[in-house]
Amino acid sequence: MNKLIEQLKIHEGFRSNVYTCSGGKKTVGYGRNLQDIGISEEEAEMLLKNDIYEATNQLLNAFPFMATFSDVRISAMINFTFNVGIGTVRKFSNTIEYLKNEDWEAAADEMMDSKWAEQVGDRSIQITEQIRTGKWS
Repeated sequence: MNKLIEQLKIHEGFRSNVYTCSGGKKTVGYGRNLQDIGISEEEAEMLLKNDIYEATNQLLNAFPFMATFSDVRISAMINFTFNVGIGTVRKFSNTIEYLKNEDWEAAADEMMDSKWAEQVGDRSIQITEQIRTGKWS
């Protein structure tokens, strides 16, 4: 199996982004045909876990003080980072300042008073309630 894997890696080549293969199919990785095969739920969960790990690292590297947050509040901020990306999180400077001072009400209110909250609807309500209360919503 290892020899086959190595051979397929050479023949297929690796691409981290979706591309159109010579057969006209959307493809990624080592020749994964996304149009006809897609990905399994197990593969999607593995990708999700990797993305959560990355969002967590980006968030805590940018804002180390958040490492002291409860599991519920840091999870809310990871969810937010996962959704908008660390670049956008950095733009929520008032929210970040409120979080730094553990002013949960003001942080949640600030997040709800944003274009993001309008765009994502119920997601914003759940995330900000987690920040506000420290409880899973």
